[in-house]
Amino acid sequence: MAWIDMVDEEKAEGKLAELYDKLSRSGKNEVAHVLKVQSLNPDLLEDHLKIYKTIMFARSNISRRQREMIATVVSDVNECHY
Repeated sequence: MAWIDMVDEEKAEGKLAELYDKLSRSGKNEVAHVLKVQSLNPDLLEDHLKIYKTIMFARSNISRRQREMIATVVSDVNECHY
């Protein structure tokens, strides 16, 4: 049971619906809860996606593989399945 109110995909409207559609086109059937918890503030969700793309895909001194490994370790330490 979620403790944070979230907007489900079928109830999304406007900017949120557009963001969900982009996420669905990226190969996902539904939006992950780690993103949906920001659904009450679509601008925040949009900014989260921008910073994620910058962190994971922009030029860096560490490889994409290393970034993924760091994210995996941090998630494990935080006991987060994402």
